[in-house]
Amino acid sequence: MGRLLTRLIDAQAAWARPLGDFNHRWLGAVLRPLGPVKDLLHGRWLGHPLHAASTDIPIGILLLVIVFDLLGQPAAAGVALVVGIVAMALSALSGSADYVDTDGLARIRATVHATLMVAALVLYIVSLAMRAGLPAEGPADRTVPVLLSVVAFVVLNAGAYVGGDVVYALGNMVDRHAFRGPGTKWIRLELPPDAELAEGTPVRARLGINTLVLVRVGESIHALHETCAHAGGPLSQGIVADGCIECPWHGSRFRLSDGRAMKGPTVYDQPRYEIRRGEDGWEARRVAD
Repeated sequence: MGRLLTRLIDAQAAWARPLGDFNHRWLGAVLRPLGPVKDLLHGRWLGHPLHAASTDIPIGILLLVIVFDLLGQPAAAGVALVVGIVAMALSALSGSADYVDTDGLARIRATVHATLMVAALVLYIVSLAMRAGLPAEGPADRTVPVLLSVVAFVVLNAGAYVGGDVVYALGNMVDRHAFRGPGTKWIRLELPPDAELAEGTPVRARLGINTLVLVRVGESIHALHETCAHAGGPLSQGIVADGCIECPWHGSRFRLSDGRAMKGPTVYDQPRYEIRRGEDGWEARRVAD
């Protein structure tokens, strides 16, 4: 069943890819200049993607619409429908911020997800408009608006399935270091033969199976994991500015002194390492959070 659904989703690439590229351009033009607002929508202040946390709210509320309709409570169903539509719109804002920094196959599937959500939203709005035209008291045929709400809920859950696939199958907005535990053992740090730790210049180094980025600032050498926590970008190819290193892929910034995320789209801090001079050269180990 899962493979069939994946093939069905990927079969939409013919229209989802160009539509996604178009949406990516205009949403980026709108949201990128709004740096603090975009960070707010990503959820950097929360330390967790805001969109993932906000999507459950409209789904739960809109389920109540069906429940109230079945219980014969049209007024309560109407109120739940209004609140659910507002919650969907607010959740879409956070999703749009994540969408701006989504690439490749994840963007294609995210476009399918967004299209289904917009279709569900339109159906809910039509249902609400039809309900608003019915008399508040007395007999009224509510069959069509109720059925529209049921169909919209099915479409809504289909969109939620695709959105979950973007996260769980493709790892979009998942911490790239979620399964990387802190180490207690000092390991020899391998630098390129011609490496020079010039002031403010990122240098890539190996630490066992991990790669680090080293930056010298004055007499201090700062070390972070080289793989960006947001989407896996190479921090050693980034730039150093204002005491931070900036990822070359999407512009996430991490403070060199402690790896703290200072600018989105990342919502996760970067693993930090301490360095010492050992008998056989430089050694490093990860600092526990």
